Amino acid sequence: MTNSLSIEPCAHARSWIEVDRAALRHNARVAQQLAGKATVIAVLKANAYGHGIREVARTLAPYVSHFAVASLKEALCLREVEQIRPIMLLSPALPVEYTTVARHGFIPTISSFEEAQLFSKTEFSKNHPINFKINSGMGRLGVFYTEAAEVLGRIKKLPLSIASISTHLPSADTDIASTRQQLALFKKTLSSIRALVPQASVHVLNSAGLLRFADHAYDHVRTGLLLYGISPIAAFQKLLKPAMTWKTVVALINKIPKGATVSYGSTYKAPRDLTIAVLSVGYGDGYSWHLSGKKAFVLIQGKKAPILGRVTMDQVIVDISHLPKVRIGTEVVLLGNQGKETITATALAAKAETIPWHLFTGITERVDHRYRG
Repeated sequence: MTNSLSIEPCAHARSWIEVDRAALRHNARVAQQLAGKATVIAVLKANAYGHGIREVARTLAPYVSHFAVASLKEALCLREVEQIRPIMLLSPALPVEYTTVARHGFIPTISSFEEAQLFSKTEFSKNHPINFKINSGMGRLGVFYTEAAEVLGRIKKLPLSIASISTHLPSADTDIASTRQQLALFKKTLSSIRALVPQASVHVLNSAGLLRFADHAYDHVRTGLLLYGISPIAAFQKLLKPAMTWKTVVALINKIPKGATVSYGSTYKAPRDLTIAVLSVGYGDGYSWHLSGKKAFVLIQGKKAPILGRVTMDQVIVDISHLPKVRIGTEVVLLGNQGKETITATALAAKAETIPWHLFTGITERVDHRYRG
């Protein structure tokens, strides 16, 4: 085996993502058009779905009324760059976090009277706004819809301010009929409690819900994946612009003979003499191990380069026998466009037998973020 020593100037990072701010703005405008008179709550949990919470917040701030995250840690990070818009916690805050939540004015999501009562006893919580969650079908957070009126009535007596009422749709992307039933059930439940809190705003729709059921937008819509340019429903993808491109570089070039095996487990055997490139990315960066043996590929010089053998922690091996001009340092696209070829998040996730949400949020901290537009 021989190494190629022909070298191109290499980017400082071994693997990086490029986030297109113009695409984020475009997607935010699409969300607002679909929402009509409702305002947009931008969901920035999990580091803005891997896109970078601080820069995404700065970009989207003019287009949204609220931000939403999963945890107190995320909320505190977001507050460093966002001082004006309300920040909602979509996951339950832990009791040990209540004082910090109240001190910083974050809006907790409340799913029981006991939770509300405990929060109301916290320092800084007097008349603090909360989001009252109703379980209308998700089966995760929220007061079960049959008990909503009774529990809300009890919470209303506490020294808290019920800022909003919400629910969550589990199947808006896959089951239209059941989602219509859930929306009707929520509407009926809302009518029975509206008089208790006439000032509270209402938000129901996630990205899939907004695309299919925009007539149920109420006061706000909660959009996550849509803002990053990926539609959870294929028919609507044409409306959006993916914001992320993920890149790496060629770190090494080798020639291997026919019959040689590649990577752990020796699962791939070369059917002929091959030229291979070792890429500076692996599952330690979030490039899924489950892409091993799935006929996945990357883009080099605008052409597909198939992945050989198993994805390893720090490297991926690809066949470049058909690409004689590749050199060490040549740029490689893992996700996005190059030339006339495209690797979409939806397609890449499907090969890994996962979902785009998982693909994005799996990108690790050793992958750099760059912004343009």
